[in-house]
Amino acid sequence: MYKNKKHRLNVLFTSVLLSGFASLSLAAVSPEEAARLGQDLTPLGGEKAGNSAGTIPAWTGGFNKPIPGEILGGKRLDPFKDEKPLYSVTAQNMAQYSEHLTDGVKAMLTKYPDTYRLDVYPTHRTATAPQWVYDFTMQNALKAKLEGHKLIDAYGGTPFPIAKNGLEAINNHRLSWRGVSWEAAFNQYQITSSGKVVLTTDGFIKRQVPYYFEDGSSEDFNGYFEQILLENYGPPIRAGALIGGQTNLNSSKTKSYVYLAGQRRVRKLANPCCDTPTPATAGLMSFDEISVFSGRTETFDWKLLGKKEIFLPYNQNHFLQYPDKDIITGNHLNPDAVRWELHRVWVVEATVAKGKRHQAARSRYYLDEDTWQAMLGDRWDSKGQLWKTLWGFNYIMPEFPGTIPQTFGFYNLLSGEGYAANVMNDKAFHYRPRKRFPTSTFTGQGIARQGMR
Repeated sequence: MYKNKKHRLNVLFTSVLLSGFASLSLAAVSPEEAARLGQDLTPLGGEKAGNSAGTIPAWTGGFNKPIPGEILGGKRLDPFKDEKPLYSVTAQNMAQYSEHLTDGVKAMLTKYPDTYRLDVYPTHRTATAPQWVYDFTMQNALKAKLEGHKLIDAYGGTPFPIAKNGLEAINNHRLSWRGVSWEAAFNQYQITSSGKVVLTTDGFIKRQVPYYFEDGSSEDFNGYFEQILLENYGPPIRAGALIGGQTNLNSSKTKSYVYLAGQRRVRKLANPCCDTPTPATAGLMSFDEISVFSGRTETFDWKLLGKKEIFLPYNQNHFLQYPDKDIITGNHLNPDAVRWELHRVWVVEATVAKGKRHQAARSRYYLDEDTWQAMLGDRWDSKGQLWKTLWGFNYIMPEFPGTIPQTFGFYNLLSGEGYAANVMNDKAFHYRPRKRFPTSTFTGQGIARQGMR
């Protein structure tokens, strides 16, 4: 199958060259560099080869086959259920693995030496995407560009598969492949500093990414790359509340609304961005901490620090096999439930830009080379203290196809608090694709019509 993909990529590449490509002078990379996609690089820009130590295998097309026994539209199973951890990283042996640990993970091991650990499993490079996403990615490699922070001429794929700087890399994360339209039921939990677990949200989310509409194009794309509607079913104090909106590549055009059941009114949120607490997490996470990072790029100066081999939470279908009551122990997730693997990541650092303000003076993000998803992130406060460490989980979902991000959260390294969002484990189904939602699902008027209380 991969030979066919490679052939189609080569055909597309050749056709682009023969078309004369009027904007070639504005290309993000040269045609010679772009030709590496599908050759020594994966179609989305990762290194196809494994590492010299043999601990990271070569990418051979990703996970594209059904998971045995899994029923589409139901609970997801673990394709690696028979695997055992290769070893565990603990506070006692963390120095041996220091080069593969982020600052935030080191801080967690130090803060909770008796309970926190990493169970490291064999690495599986499961990332994949539809062929049309690969085709759009090839086009993006040749024509997508940034004018300041404005992304231009990118559509339907990774904007910068051969990223040259931190701003291009973080845009790859923001627009990473995660499906087109889907829905999910989930719970969200606060972890207090005393280790108490509090349900903050029993919800249902509808989400779609118009940037990935297969029949669209960069010429027709209006910049609204993501649309979300969250319905709160509980706890009782939050039941009936809705929050939704549309995120635009031009952040000044982003629109977010909240339906307050008590008032039976829809309110437009004044500043749905950055370090403003988001109602979607009961105000316990900021807008730009969703999925590790989802904020305005203009707030920061971005720097690409290079590539490293890092332990990441990855291929978390194992986590889904645990009931909600067993996923949190003490002040963190249950180490038995979390699968860690060694992967190559792009390390991107963000510092607050001159004239801007943000609670996190400096942040560092770890972007998986195969998916461009930010899987871990660390934030330092204005005093230079390592303040928060953010995490994100992805799951193997062959029908999309892809290794798709969903669950995310943070640990506050100063207060001992934490949060786990979009936990699907106890729900009847785990994230399912569906037909496109009408745009009105995500507008202020549409949300008003959907308010039930």
